[in-house]
Amino acid sequence: MIMNRFLQRLPRLSYRAKVAMLLVCGVVVGLGGLFLYLLRFHTYLGDDPSACVNCHIMTPYYATWMHGAHARNTTCNDCHVPHDNVFRKYFFKGKDGMNHVYKFVTRQERQAIQAIDESAEVIMENCVRCHATLNTELVNTGRITYMDAKCDEGKACWDCHRDVAHGRMNSLSSTPGAEVPLPDSPVPDWLQKMLN
Repeated sequence: MIMNRFLQRLPRLSYRAKVAMLLVCGVVVGLGGLFLYLLRFHTYLGDDPSACVNCHIMTPYYATWMHGAHARNTTCNDCHVPHDNVFRKYFFKGKDGMNHVYKFVTRQERQAIQAIDESAEVIMENCVRCHATLNTELVNTGRITYMDAKCDEGKACWDCHRDVAHGRMNSLSSTPGAEVPLPDSPVPDWLQKMLN
């Protein structure tokens, strides 16, 4: 009944054209949903650090974070996305994620990832945000921004704290025996049994 009303409202298309259009839309939506499922898209909506290792290139970063001091109190998102409002957080997270996907698909990823200026600015904002008491009361370094550091008006946090939060990133040898949670296969068990 609802389908018939929808089909009647479509302008001047033959019944066959309307059905074909609905089938094409269904296939596109279905394949899009399957694509998002296979990418484990739902894992990126939360703050679970193991979502980062959906992409193999993030494995050493996860391992070095996991064995560092920040693993006790922070997730990847605590450092790598803005926290001033929820809209900026998810917009930045989506845009940054699409940049990672683009670089991976076009094979432009580097062996050792380096933050672009926009990401570095967010990381520095979060260093200052989390360590505000230390920076303003105990050490009295004041508030410096990443752009100040870029203009040689101070230093970025990692200029002095090189090994935070990922340690030395020469290789996984900096974290011997590190176990990284591999993502579960998106292929259902019943299908895997058929393939074996």
